[in-house]
Amino acid sequence: MFRRTFWFGTGVAAGVWATTKVNRKLKQLTPDSLAATAANKTLDVGTRVKDRAVVFALDVRDNMARREAELDDALGLKAPVEQSPADQKLAGPLRRAAIENSNNPTYVDRTTYSYNRNEDH
Repeated sequence: MFRRTFWFGTGVAAGVWATTKVNRKLKQLTPDSLAATAANKTLDVGTRVKDRAVVFALDVRDNMARREAELDDALGLKAPVEQSPADQKLAGPLRRAAIENSNNPTYVDRTTYSYNRNEDH
């Protein structure tokens, strides 16, 4: 008698557990629940991508500033602390001249170059 009661109770417990498990899974598979889950995952991914993009942009900005300082030092473009008005006027042209060095073999004189694509070559 005790054996039958034990197995009956075990069967009832297994049935309740299986029914609960199946009902939970069915609720997760309803269209509303699937849409909510997809929306939550999309928001999470969007937040992670945005955070990484911000970190990447800050890294790029820091590296750009560091590289620009290195180039300024290498080209001697760091202006002295005390400048005369004449020196301040020359700072822009000197910088442009250093960047667009006409002695460079890859330099193209833009004033004589024709952009006309129909011109015979």
